[in-house]
Amino acid sequence: MTLIEHLIELRNRLLKVALVVAIGTIVGWFLYEHLLTLLKHPYCALPANRRYNGADGQCQLVFFGIADGFMIRLKVAFIAGLILSAPMWLYQLWAFITPGLKRAERKWTIVFVAAGSVLFAAGVTVAYLVLPKAINVLVGFAGPGVTPLFAVKDYLSFITSMLLVFGGSFELPLVVVILNLAGVLSYARLARSQRMAIFLIFVFAAIATPSQDILSMIFMAVPLCLLFELAVLIAWANDRRKARREAASALANLPDDVASPLDLTPSGVDRPSAIDDPAPIAPEER
Repeated sequence: MTLIEHLIELRNRLLKVALVVAIGTIVGWFLYEHLLTLLKHPYCALPANRRYNGADGQCQLVFFGIADGFMIRLKVAFIAGLILSAPMWLYQLWAFITPGLKRAERKWTIVFVAAGSVLFAAGVTVAYLVLPKAINVLVGFAGPGVTPLFAVKDYLSFITSMLLVFGGSFELPLVVVILNLAGVLSYARLARSQRMAIFLIFVFAAIATPSQDILSMIFMAVPLCLLFELAVLIAWANDRRKARREAASALANLPDDVASPLDLTPSGVDRPSAIDDPAPIAPEER
């Protein structure tokens, strides 16, 4: 395909993704109240002295602009549409890069979409579990006698950013596998940079979980490290399979006047070689 054809295909796939995200946003618009209750939970889980409570004793978020109510609802609906449409944009991403893969590797489409959706959901879930503790620590820096009054616009920006960052970071092993299938990253290169990758994962986890509790960082870093190791193992298996296939193809394409490579593998110590133990010769018929 030419560059123009690639750009046209990219445009068409982006339009499909935009359409599905728009449909998901409409669904999220009607589910706004339920979604807002879920998003408020990390804040409402704070101790009573570290949150703003209304006259009924329930935690409250406030907004100050006239149009903020509409923009808040639209933002929550859009984030919901982005998450709900994750299988679609993962499929479009895979479909865009599959022309560079071989036919056998294209059969992994369903596995890619399913794994990507599960990993994204797992990252969002981890973020949702870590957020209450992270918010409690951040609010605690203000000291005693100070009650936070969160603007719902700022609060939702923080929450949704954390959810998307965690969800996206859990796609790391899938990206590694894709690059390996495309021939960009080899197992040897991954093995050389394995320690550095694990170190960077812990650094990222420390930044993404603003909590003094080391358990919050470990809660994010350990799953990412395990997923990365799984991706490296898959890359090893894929490179080994490619090497065997290329070796078999090279032997099959040898010309008739070229000898095939000899098997120089030594025999066992306690076993006679083929020369010492020749095959028996059948007696001649009389």
